[in-house]
Amino acid sequence: MPAATLDAFLNSYLGEPDELRAAVVMTVRRLTQAATTIRNTINQGVLGTAFAGTRGANADGDVQKDLDIFADDIFLDAMRHAPVALYASEELEQPVLLDKQAPVAIAIDPLDGSSNIDTNVSIGTIFSLLPAIGTPDGNPAASFLQAGVNQLGAGFFIYGPQLALVLSLGSGTHVFVLSTRLGTFVQAYESRIIPQRTEEFAINAANYRHWDEAVRLYIDDCLEGTEGPREKDFNMRWIASLVADCYRILMRGGVFLYPGDKRKGYRQGRLRLVYEANPIAYLIEQAAGAATDTITRILEIQPESLHQRVPMVFGSAREVARITRYHTEPSAIGERAPLFSRRGLFRA
Repeated sequence: MPAATLDAFLNSYLGEPDELRAAVVMTVRRLTQAATTIRNTINQGVLGTAFAGTRGANADGDVQKDLDIFADDIFLDAMRHAPVALYASEELEQPVLLDKQAPVAIAIDPLDGSSNIDTNVSIGTIFSLLPAIGTPDGNPAASFLQAGVNQLGAGFFIYGPQLALVLSLGSGTHVFVLSTRLGTFVQAYESRIIPQRTEEFAINAANYRHWDEAVRLYIDDCLEGTEGPREKDFNMRWIASLVADCYRILMRGGVFLYPGDKRKGYRQGRLRLVYEANPIAYLIEQAAGAATDTITRILEIQPESLHQRVPMVFGSAREVARITRYHTEPSAIGERAPLFSRRGLFRA
């Protein structure tokens, strides 16, 4: 039996005529067209006209690559031809009003992992689809200050060996790969399920000295392997590309940690809640995983600003829950006591 196409999947989601669902479907289709253009540019590498050069800093102070701006322009233009009321991007200080009558608002990281551009590592585009809401004061950011549970759908494109789309519209997390032979996206995986248990974690270990004690203790216990309190060996991974790390977890399980730490500007984490953490958390939960800020469920956090940052832990549900216990109930982690209680949680 041939695999379903993205078009067939979207038609199934649409079902009976429904204005909001129709808007979501058209928006996703426009996104795929824009992503294909981005992929073609990325494939040119250093031979292309918009690659790894820098432009300065974006609204949140991060260095912008030429390809960041190029991708943002491509997606913004695509959304002008979709039923999208508002477009909010990592690269723009304020949302752009496109059509105040349209029912959908989109928050997007046009090019996640752009620090990896010149090293030929997988990068991507992350997006969140929200209902556009009106406000008495006409604040264009209001639609984006909704908790992640209100998302209509979310997804990301990953520009790697294949151009893949990971998408959820509220009924599982599905993976589609662009078939160059067919000229369309074809479903590669239906309703991914992340194993609850894992023996693999992803974290930037170079920041060990900056972490809070709870994070250090969790990683220490994993690194002890079979001789430590976890009584099993762990593998460590870190790609420094959120979409690539998330894709790996969706394929084979694992847990990802990007905690806040003691460095200036890192206490509240570095991932953006609205257009990075929320869509990733939505995809992970739809795949039977979990996502928190180490303690609180990501999708329940009320955004206070468009570019708000947040710590994030996501992946295999049992492991995410364990990390929460390291932060909230260290004494309840039974296998650590008494044999493995070599140091207190808040050592001097």
